[in-house]
Amino acid sequence: MNYTPLTDNGTATPVSERIRARLVASGTRFHANDNIAAYIEPGEMDALLDEVSARMQGVLESLVIDTVSDHNTQGTARRVAKMYLQEIFGGRYTSAPPVTEFPNAAHLNELMIIGPITVRSACSHHLCPIMGKVWIGVMPNQHSNLIGLSKYARLAAWVMNRPQIQEEAVVQLAELLQEKMQPDGLAVIMEAEHFCMHWRGVKDTEALMVNSVMHGSFLKDPALRREFLSLIKR
Repeated sequence: MNYTPLTDNGTATPVSERIRARLVASGTRFHANDNIAAYIEPGEMDALLDEVSARMQGVLESLVIDTVSDHNTQGTARRVAKMYLQEIFGGRYTSAPPVTEFPNAAHLNELMIIGPITVRSACSHHLCPIMGKVWIGVMPNQHSNLIGLSKYARLAAWVMNRPQIQEEAVVQLAELLQEKMQPDGLAVIMEAEHFCMHWRGVKDTEALMVNSVMHGSFLKDPALRREFLSLIKR
């Protein structure tokens, strides 16, 4: 049975405050691109959806949008709240997808490249879409763990489906894969469009951002790095 604490005036404490209190008490960071699933108790996501819906309704009202007689915006607040919590920011509120790791029984030690993987995120500055592609290079060793091809896409989506800055997102993904696989080398490259540049500010629709993270042999071996970069250009 879930217990909902009350404030001093007898009203229920908002679920967001209860989750935040657990994070603060444990000293856990909860930046926009952090995962906080471990601090959310059963049933609280439904309550959080209700809370965010109510607050989103207030945003629409402050924008002077008629959500009563305008059939297009009736229910918009809840649709937007559901979209943020379950989809666009879903990687923030759900645990990592299950990934089965296999031993490198065949002692594979050749370059593997996965991609392009389509990724979607949102800029944490303006909450505008980030749409792009990710390429992953892996140089395994005999002690490395291997994962299924689809799991790269699932892990990438879990990291990207949060308010992100592209530079930090690529680092998070690289660290996650390094931890799970322990390869000799790991490379992650991301190329993306940022709609905070398309829709606002300079309104430049052609600009792309490309950045990379290199670990291990990709960082130390220029020939391996060149091979990876030449192959993904194809």
